[in-house]
Amino acid sequence: MDRSTALKAVLAVGLLALPSAAWAQEPVKIGLILPMTGQQASTGKQIKAAVDLYMKEHGDAVAGRKIEVILKDDAAVPDNTKRLAQELIVNDKVNVIAGFGVTPAALAAAPLATEGKVVELVMAAGTSIITERSPYIARTSFTLAQSTVPMADWAVKSGIKKVVTMVSDYAPGHDAEKSFIERFKQAGGEVLEAIRFPLANPDFAPFLQRAADAKPDAIMVFVPSGQGGTFMKQYAERGLDKAGIKVIGPGDVTDDDLLPAMGDAVLGAVTAHFYSADHPSAKNFMSVGGYDGMHLIYETLKKTGGKADGDSLIAAMKGMAWESPRGPISIDPDTRDIIQNVYMRKVEKKGGELYNVEFATFDAIKDPVKAANK
Repeated sequence: MDRSTALKAVLAVGLLALPSAAWAQEPVKIGLILPMTGQQASTGKQIKAAVDLYMKEHGDAVAGRKIEVILKDDAAVPDNTKRLAQELIVNDKVNVIAGFGVTPAALAAAPLATEGKVVELVMAAGTSIITERSPYIARTSFTLAQSTVPMADWAVKSGIKKVVTMVSDYAPGHDAEKSFIERFKQAGGEVLEAIRFPLANPDFAPFLQRAADAKPDAIMVFVPSGQGGTFMKQYAERGLDKAGIKVIGPGDVTDDDLLPAMGDAVLGAVTAHFYSADHPSAKNFMSVGGYDGMHLIYETLKKTGGKADGDSLIAAMKGMAWESPRGPISIDPDTRDIIQNVYMRKVEKKGGELYNVEFATFDAIKDPVKAANK
């Protein structure tokens, strides 16, 4: 082979290699859509902090590709979510849209994830139906039924026979209400009344009075993250704590970050949740869904060798399992939903401060709604 022919051969090989080399240099872009303002701002800020923590610990590159996070504030308004998701997918060419502080936001983005073949990774919202709305959705947060079904079992076994349910009037509240009532009745409990109140800026007082008048053993309450403090304040103002009416429900009503300001009226409240600031783990934070979401993205990219198209990512996510700060978790290969432990927690004082203290564990809980529909 003469020198000219050899040079042409080298150039040809180099040109063939260029696309893959360029692909390897492109960043993997994550569009992080969170409520950084508004009623759910505490959720958004905590998840963003968890994402930052994971990247600080594990670096900003994986499988030869740099990770770039683009943060957008939707204020938990679905119209904002839809617009921002479209901008991120079309203009910014993101590989993943993630976050989603509330269910309506996650549902608003679902058709765009399907159309764009982009993974939608839910780090906070908890309605069971979310993962069914697009084949590209996976979840690292929780579902309401994962908490309310074990709560119903625990309540009956603990002597709670009569309950009033009180939930926010939107999809997660409906999930919490339905799954709790069905299981509670099956176990022999009685639901005296099912109360729903507005999602936005609710005044709980009149609804709490209705609940008090029914004279239940307990109120099973669901409010979205951020509203628990107001609920517990009005619960105490109405004297329900002194009347011996217990508070039970999923963990949102006693958020770890808001718990210190709730006062002694919240002592004894029992909730079921996937985590607690008192959990025996080296990393204690409520927004573990954001931390685990980043772990899932990083480990999936390792599995795909850096391929970040939606089909490759979602296929690799199915069945992934790891030890989270909250305990062992995995992604259900059939539903793309999270499988995790659920902990029974009671509000107690430790060192003069209020904590959700875990006292029992329900292991490896799949979403009960999807399990029942199989």
